[in-house]
Amino acid sequence: MALGTVSGKMETEIKVRLANRAAFTGQLPAMGFHLLTAETKERNVLFDTPENRLRQRGELLRIRQYGDRWILTHKAPAENSAASAHKVRAETETEIEDGRPLAAIFERLGYCPIFVYEKLRTEWADNEGHIVVDVTPIGDFAELEGESEWIDRVAAKLGIPPAKYLKASYGQLFQEWKRATRHPATNMTFAEIDTEGTSPIQR
Repeated sequence: MALGTVSGKMETEIKVRLANRAAFTGQLPAMGFHLLTAETKERNVLFDTPENRLRQRGELLRIRQYGDRWILTHKAPAENSAASAHKVRAETETEIEDGRPLAAIFERLGYCPIFVYEKLRTEWADNEGHIVVDVTPIGDFAELEGESEWIDRVAAKLGIPPAKYLKASYGQLFQEWKRATRHPATNMTFAEIDTEGTSPIQR
């Protein structure tokens, strides 16, 4: 995405929890995937009103720092039914020069940071879709994004049954993790969850 270019699309995706990240990633080249981005630190800040009006409407407003890139994203409420195996929602994003002045503007307009989450992300793609592999403070995950038929076909090849599909956001997964662990962290960051902020491969 070029700086300042606005991209709008319907996003169809699932997440899966990875028990063995290396084994999962090792399957991708033989399936026709090529590496788009090597493991890169990503930091995301979600903004909302003090009354959480965006969250109540199912919307998301995010500033992401991915390596040395900054990306502004808005996600509309999910459009598919709760019974659907995939999450489908409209996404609009643009790459910006620096997210810090924009964050200050948001705060002056009445929006405040409500949640910060970090990950180490590796991106893969074939000719039809996109897979990202995330190392997070609460575990390893992959996201499959593309047409619904592509997601199901690739997931089957990877040995992932539909019962393992996750539609939850990282914010929701973090809240589930907090309830299970009773951890006091308020953000899903490596510092708050007392990890080193590096991939297990790098440790």
